[in-house]
Formats: sequence, C-alpha cells, structure tokens
Amino acid sequence: MNTIFRKSMLSVAGLAFAGGVFAGPIAAHANPAVDAKPVAVAVQTNAPKPQGDQSHITLNDEQTANAKAIIAATKKAGLPERAAVISIATSLQESKLENLGHLGDMNDHDSLGLFQQRPSSGWGTPEQITDPEYSTTAFLKGLKQVDGWQDMPLTDAAQTVQVSAYPDAYAQWEQQATDLVAQHWNS
Repeated sequence: MNTIFRKSMLSVAGLAFAGGVFAGPIAAHANPAVDAKPVAVAVQTNAPKPQGDQSHITLNDEQTANAKAIIAATKKAGLPERAAVISIATSLQESKLENLGHLGDMNDHDSLGLFQQRPSSGWGTPEQITDPEYSTTAFLKGLKQVDGWQDMPLTDAAQTVQVSAYPDAYAQWEQQATDLVAQHWNS
C-alpha cells in the first residue's frame, strides 16, 4: 500500500476517533428535553415533481363529480393514487373533466367522453366511452401496459396511452390533478 495513502487514512481515522472521544462525553450528558432543537427533515417521495408551467381551472359540480368518478374507478381497479393523478391530468387536458358527447364539426374525429377516446380506435362504444367508470377503466388498462408508468413523468405515461398530437400538453395539469386526488382520495 502506498505510504502516503496509508498515512492519510490513519490521520483521518485518528481525527474521527479524537472527535468521538471529545464529543462523546459531552453528547452523553446532554439533556435532550432541554437541548433539543427542531430540525428540518426532507421527506423523499416517489412521485415526480410537476414539469413546466402549470395550468388550473375552477371546477363546477359536474367536473368535480367526474374527478371523483375517476378516483373511484382507480381505487376499484386496485391502483395507487399516482394512477388517479395521471388519469385526472389526462382528462383535464382532453376534456377539462367534462364528459363530452359528439361535438359535430368541432369534434376531433369521433373522440368522446372524459378522455376523448375514439370508438373507431377500439376504446369501446359511444355509450361505454361516455360512462366515466368505463372510460377510466379503459384508460387505466392502457396505463398498466406501460412499463414503468409509476416512475416516469406524467406526460410520458399519459402520451403513451393516449397517442396525442400534443404529447407534452398533459404535464401542465399535474399539480391540479395531484391536488384533486389529495382532496378526494379518502372521501
């Protein structure tokens, strides 16, 4: 072993030992009830932070009921809160949480419901797609097929299921979706 390296390691070990000898008795006699000071603790979560600028809309009773229906369907499917966040953010982007029927000339092809799913793409019948529980379950079925969806950015998970012409648009709704899930998950 290199002599300089060995001497350096022994010096570090010696300093650590000396620090323990001198600090140990002091710490042993400290009164935690008197000497304790509040300490800020960082809590790590697995949920990624929202990406980019966030949008927010004020919801009416129908939109709130649809958010609750998405949460209920997610819970019924046995999926975690993150799945509900992704689902609600997707619905906020696709329909502003409104259960849209056929919009005539304004319709994007034959897209319907909370997630703007298309009967012609195999999402279900118009009646099924406009049922909040069915459409959410269909979206979640697609989400579960995305490897690693729990840990990827929301917009990537949503885009993989939805195949939108605007793949980054989902990210702007993550904070509002997170807030809605936090507010209604246990209600």
